[in-house]
Amino acid sequence: MSTADKTRTRPAGTAAADPALPATLRRNAPLVPTDTAAGRSLAAVIAILTFLAGLCAGAAEMVAANATQWQTSVAQEVTIQVRPGPGRSVDADVARAEAIAKGEPGVTQTRVFSKADSERLLEPWLGSGLDLSDLPVPRLIALRWSGDRADLGRLRAKLVEALPGVASLDDHALWLQRLSAAASAFVGVGVGMVVLVLIATGLAVTFATRGAMAGNREVVEVLHFVGAGDDFIAKAFQARFFGLGLRGGGIGAACALLAFALAGLITGATQSGPAGQEIEALFGSFQIGLRGYASIALIGVIASVVTGAVSRITVRRYLA
Repeated sequence: MSTADKTRTRPAGTAAADPALPATLRRNAPLVPTDTAAGRSLAAVIAILTFLAGLCAGAAEMVAANATQWQTSVAQEVTIQVRPGPGRSVDADVARAEAIAKGEPGVTQTRVFSKADSERLLEPWLGSGLDLSDLPVPRLIALRWSGDRADLGRLRAKLVEALPGVASLDDHALWLQRLSAAASAFVGVGVGMVVLVLIATGLAVTFATRGAMAGNREVVEVLHFVGAGDDFIAKAFQARFFGLGLRGGGIGAACALLAFALAGLITGATQSGPAGQEIEALFGSFQIGLRGYASIALIGVIASVVTGAVSRITVRRYLA
């Protein structure tokens, strides 16, 4: 009697006991092999993709949080620019502009930049060691502002009336607009990268599932002979790939969380030095907060769900 005849003459529950059947159908053996080279490779690919997606999500969250802090800090400060004029004393004009600013309600602090300070601000563009004494370098007055900023128009009008053509007020509105646009663009790119990584994960799972179906073709045929439906087979493959996705997603998300935690510790340890202060001024403290950590953990879960769902859909289409 052939193997197929033996299979037809016994119940589905006893078919796995026949030693002539494939090893994956024997009792106490999984329907789809779990510990294979292909499975480990797929788990590694999912871990790497999840790690990259976690880095993108954490970076986007960090930029969004730091951009909010930058915008708040910039919005609380306005600058008066006093330009040297022929026949005028720039020091007297600066003192008059400062007095006008101090008399304005809402101004909590004023800081006058000396001529040397103003020239030092030009060093990143012009270089150091230049003699700028003959250049009409403007003088700056930084004002800390609190409360409603609706009176900036009145302060601007007073400066124009007292020092026409000499003093001007900069509320950094253009800088705030550009900063907000840049932060939004970076966050959008980060979210787009996360979506692309998840799509790449789905494609990798699709090819891996098709390979697993082709490698287990005899198992699928025997299951059909004993009366197993497409749902049963699809669930078996879905469970296997969901486990691989859960393993890979967990490893990738854990590595991304560890990377941000280590970056925060390193920047915190070097914060006292000049380099650490510059890094913190540009990129913040590399702290992504609770929402950032939750986002990375959620990406690991989504990668697992995507793996299971894509494998089930691929199996159903393959069997159809």
